[in-house]
Amino acid sequence: MGKFYISTPIYYVNDNPHLGHAYCTILADFFARYHRLKGDETFFLTGTDEHGQKVQKTAEKEGLSPKELADKVVLRYKELWSKLDISYNDFIRTTDDRHTKGVLKILDKMVEKGDIYKGSYEGPYCVSCESFFPEKDIVDGKCPDFGHPVTVLKEESYFFRLSKYEKPLLDFYSSNPDFVLPQGRMNEVKSFVEGGLKDLSITRTSIHWGIKFSEDEKHVLYVWLDALSNYITALGFGSEKDDLFKKFWPCDIHLIGKDILRFHAVYWPAFLMSAGLPLPKHIFGHGWWMKDQSKMSKSLGNVVDPNPLIEEFSSDVLRYFLLREKPIGTDGSFSDEGFIDRLNADLANDLGNLTSRLLALLEQQFQGKVSEGDGSLKETALKQLEEYHKAMENFAPKEALEIVWSFISTLNKHLVEREPWAKPRTKESEDTLSEVARALRLISLQIAPAMPHAAGTIVKSLGFAPSTFKTFSWDEKQETRAYRISNLFPRIDKKEYFKELESKKDKTVEQGKKENNENHEQKTISIDYFRTIELKAGKIIHAERVPKSNKLIKLIVDFGSENRQIVAGIGKKYSPEELVGKTCPFVFNLEPAKLMGVESNGMILAGNLDGEPILLQFLEEVPPGSKIT
Repeated sequence: MGKFYISTPIYYVNDNPHLGHAYCTILADFFARYHRLKGDETFFLTGTDEHGQKVQKTAEKEGLSPKELADKVVLRYKELWSKLDISYNDFIRTTDDRHTKGVLKILDKMVEKGDIYKGSYEGPYCVSCESFFPEKDIVDGKCPDFGHPVTVLKEESYFFRLSKYEKPLLDFYSSNPDFVLPQGRMNEVKSFVEGGLKDLSITRTSIHWGIKFSEDEKHVLYVWLDALSNYITALGFGSEKDDLFKKFWPCDIHLIGKDILRFHAVYWPAFLMSAGLPLPKHIFGHGWWMKDQSKMSKSLGNVVDPNPLIEEFSSDVLRYFLLREKPIGTDGSFSDEGFIDRLNADLANDLGNLTSRLLALLEQQFQGKVSEGDGSLKETALKQLEEYHKAMENFAPKEALEIVWSFISTLNKHLVEREPWAKPRTKESEDTLSEVARALRLISLQIAPAMPHAAGTIVKSLGFAPSTFKTFSWDEKQETRAYRISNLFPRIDKKEYFKELESKKDKTVEQGKKENNENHEQKTISIDYFRTIELKAGKIIHAERVPKSNKLIKLIVDFGSENRQIVAGIGKKYSPEELVGKTCPFVFNLEPAKLMGVESNGMILAGNLDGEPILLQFLEEVPPGSKIT
């Protein structure tokens, strides 16, 4: 029995959780559950980042205090984690008193080391990233990471001597080549540090929402020093009750999105070196879930809400899909069709059918009795289990589940080859079914970190004692009494599902129209609300009618940096031929929608004259992609 500590990043509370947040947290839960099953004493940490200018500004827009905004969003995170069966041990908030004490303690150690000094900073600053960037990295007034606008900021600041740790960091990377995973990300980090490190501004005087620097209280701590410290403050660092810190630190793995790798793999180790504390063992920068070829974000309007998927299909199905669909280190693209295909093929056809067939045959032939079996599958099962453990220790959930599904295929073939249904109530049939039942118990253990509910249901239906559910071993002694259950994963009719999905979207649109009509007396909106609508000039380069519709036209629109497909309900007024070549204003950041099964990624602006659309156009020539302000 060992110890295992895993963490997610702490999530910003300026927005509600989406599929990207769910993915990282499910990954961490997957590994935590696995280590608990192995018998390791496990600590799993998640939480929220609640300080900084971005949160402060979002709260102001909503007419709330920053703490009120944080409390509201934290509740949504916790509700979603409950729906997803996230088994965290602690949920840290940067507004917790215990966190503040721990941050000030690590800062005191950095001050004692002589690594903090006072100066002033002037440079491009991105509010969204909470970060300064070198002038050379700014393109068209935007930050290099996400293309958010930057402003030139000059203010008094305290600095951390990051440059002092350039060589110690490179030496550490050389001695610990698997510190950052996957390996390609380690190369990125080394390259960044080898390019030279500049001292890091760690306080602001222009921000008021955060932890005050104890030696100069007009300064508020820079968000990354505050946020990164959560990994030790949650363990009691900075308090008298630091037993968890002594037991679990250093962390086995910080699981993070690749976009915040630099902060975790460069700044955080340097902070810890300065404070004289051990460094984490691994930092894994996982890939993103994409929608419309872009990382999910509120500003892009392409987020996927996990809640409807959980309600429609269960948390087990969503967890399995996210873990199995793509390798952990790469990006993946979410689609409803891919989701349904994975459910039908892997869960309904493979695992579901195997379980249903086995339980039915056991009940029909032996009243559910599972005997010792003949040992014919034991060697194969244990070899497969060894491969599964290797994949899990290498932080490879997709590969681990592929190994399990390969064994499921082996069991299905085993039944087909032996045909127990053709030899009812014989010793051979009994041995075959019992052997598969014991193998399926082992499979249940391996899928438990991904699908805890389904795994528990299978083991229970096979009649094995709960105690055997906690042991990765081949159970060859216990005789059990299995019973038939309803289909674990009913197959989804794709055609009917998408038809129903379209119907729901149509109802949502109609409800929106109704609400808009009911609120027609409201004649003003705030300038802040208007600024959230991104309008751009787009040139129509292709147009065609949507089949079976006399109103909808599918447009391909040039926005300068990209072409987009947009569906417009202007077909009764305009023919496709007369639209090609026109440059019109479009809503660029509208949430994607499907109209008669065709995806639309924006909206053309038009007037309304006696119920007929009249396209808006420019008096002068405007380049595609020009912003409309």
